[in-house]
Amino acid sequence: MSKLSFHILQPIRFPLINRLYKSYYPAGKAKRDETIWIGEDESNIVCCVRFKAIEGIQLLTGMLVKPDFRGQGISEQLLVATIEQIEEQPCYCFAFSHLVTLYQKANFVVINDNELPHFLASRFKRYSDSGKSLVPMIYQKPALSQN
Repeated sequence: MSKLSFHILQPIRFPLINRLYKSYYPAGKAKRDETIWIGEDESNIVCCVRFKAIEGIQLLTGMLVKPDFRGQGISEQLLVATIEQIEEQPCYCFAFSHLVTLYQKANFVVINDNELPHFLASRFKRYSDSGKSLVPMIYQKPALSQN
């Protein structure tokens, strides 16, 4: 596999992201008020993730890696590439239960749903009530190691 370039999506390319979601994650739909990061090789967008700003926090949502590229560490690379975005303001995510370990490696920690801000708690409840197996998480900047 060739090296990927990770960066914020240029607005003119926005329709490409919703086509990507429609093909591989129909429940996902990008919105123009979100910050969208992509990873691409010389010819294709192979992954994306969105950050939705809400009342002084952000929700990491809609992470997608094309099926042919899964299992190659691309999700981890995307999370590393977006670290400045993640650290910009408190960052929450609702991880599918089978992806909790992935997010934990990127310094997200599991929290109880009652620890979510009220406007995220209602969204989390709605998603969970629809049958999705989700785990609320928040990013915690790692403590500096002392040597």
